[in-house]
Amino acid sequence: MPLALLFPGQGSQVVGMGKSLCDTSAAARHVFEEADAVLGIPLSRLCFEGPEEDLKQTANTQPAILTHSVAAWRDLEERDPGRVEGAAFTAGHSLGEYSANVAAGALVFADALRLVRRRGELMQDAVPPGVGAMAAILGLPPGEVEAACRDAAQGEVVAPANYNSPEQTVIAGHAEAVARASALCTERGAKRAIALPVSAPFHCALMAPARERMKPLLEAAAFRDARIPIVTNVDAVPASSGAALRDALIRQIDLPVRWVDSVRRLSAEGVVAGLELGPGNVLAGLVRRIEKALKVESYGG
Repeated sequence: MPLALLFPGQGSQVVGMGKSLCDTSAAARHVFEEADAVLGIPLSRLCFEGPEEDLKQTANTQPAILTHSVAAWRDLEERDPGRVEGAAFTAGHSLGEYSANVAAGALVFADALRLVRRRGELMQDAVPPGVGAMAAILGLPPGEVEAACRDAAQGEVVAPANYNSPEQTVIAGHAEAVARASALCTERGAKRAIALPVSAPFHCALMAPARERMKPLLEAAAFRDARIPIVTNVDAVPASSGAALRDALIRQIDLPVRWVDSVRRLSAEGVVAGLELGPGNVLAGLVRRIEKALKVESYGG
């Protein structure tokens, strides 16, 4: 039964994340201990105890989710190695693509930690507070969301950032342009337009400064060829070479997450089951709305 390992991105963080896993798994505890040592901050305590305000800071959120996801993967690898080793593909949503690279053997966990910590800082710094925004558009086809964004831009940036499901597209850009696009989407039949409580407008052209500053860091990092193919966010096709995986992570910073196309590609490749590794079960819900035949089990939340 072809299986894919799936890794969540930002938005899955909650205070207490990973604690129950670490209480029962030495492998998971080791991952959190390694993260504390590599970053030189008490990341595990922040995950387990908060405060929530600090956990929600992008520079903390990104390594926290990466650490929880890798801890879940290593715990399962120890408990049921055949299941993990038998995976045919892996994929991650936004930040989760770094977790996918670790699980596929393309990127060492310590390097991934340093990269996502810096990624979070640079994405936060790319846009001053209050200038950018994101909103989830529900119940409107992606093509119509794209058209509403074009009509609402008025010289500012607003565009789809995450194609999460056929009925959910997240948009990002300048705050006023996102508000105009949200109103247009509602006028044109969207069920809801929900402003998201994010610290920066991810995966849009406003992230270009973060991309340029992350590029040399990713180019300097050691990427190996992956043991199993990773379906990347930006292209929604399997990639295995270290060079291709590095390039995909550079481009995804200011390009949209093509999750719908990624899941459909997994299905087309014969994948019929998925394991969501890390906090929450957001991806399981999204996959259910994209490919009902692809059954996803959440593990480690």
